[in-house]
Amino acid sequence: MALVGIIVVIAAVLGGYVMHHGVISVLIQPSEFLIILGASAGSVLISTPMNVIKQVMASFAKIFGGAKSSKETYFELLTMMYEIFRLARKDGLLFLEQHVADPEKSAIFSKYPGFLNNHHAREFLMDTLKVMLVGINPSEVEALLDAEIESHHDESQRPVTIINKVGDALPGLGIVAAVLGIVITMQAIDGPAGEIGKKVAAALVGTFLGVLCAYGFVSPMATNLEMSNLNEANYLHCIKAALMAFAKDTPPMVAVELARRTIYSDMRPGYEEMNKVLRSKK
Repeated sequence: MALVGIIVVIAAVLGGYVMHHGVISVLIQPSEFLIILGASAGSVLISTPMNVIKQVMASFAKIFGGAKSSKETYFELLTMMYEIFRLARKDGLLFLEQHVADPEKSAIFSKYPGFLNNHHAREFLMDTLKVMLVGINPSEVEALLDAEIESHHDESQRPVTIINKVGDALPGLGIVAAVLGIVITMQAIDGPAGEIGKKVAAALVGTFLGVLCAYGFVSPMATNLEMSNLNEANYLHCIKAALMAFAKDTPPMVAVELARRTIYSDMRPGYEEMNKVLRSKK
């Protein structure tokens, strides 16, 4: 949808421009693109540590790669946790140690490749289960989970902050490009009127590009990434709810139901369809 949105923005802006008898070739000003995009890239290098720049680059896969979370991913997660809790209730918590130690070779976890491919969620669950095997009380489990969720949220927001700051800077950099264009125009002020008009038009393209890139592309990308981060956080909160219920010795079916209630409504499996899947696991 991000790609579709970009196409719609470009089509709407250029379509309206052409309807007003605008000439597309006037908007093709490579020097203005160079000033605005180059200055934006430079400002990111000045303000951002390299590890965060790598995060920003990786975040574009989230923006253009589609959502990772869906109803199917939550079906998989809830079913997997139900199997884990039933096994622990039947054979004892220590019996999970062999599964947690090497999830890829586990008879349970290997059935759920979507979860195993979610690197952070996998570590979140495995590390917590390892700690629970040692034996800690539920309040300590909750503190551990909250600390990791908060840390993950802060880390995932860093690319959003950088992209937002670039969006905020683009209109100003567009003005810089426009001012430079006016400087060039003033140098040729004694030339033909037609030539001066072309130089003023080129200068104004800088302002146009800065504002369009900021509000048409960059700021919406930051919002898209923020929504993606909220979905990731909801996935972790779902795991947390199930683990907390499990730590308090809640029956597996109830623990999974508590986790199901934390899921956003557009991705939440229905009660009956979830129960049908879980009953089949018995």
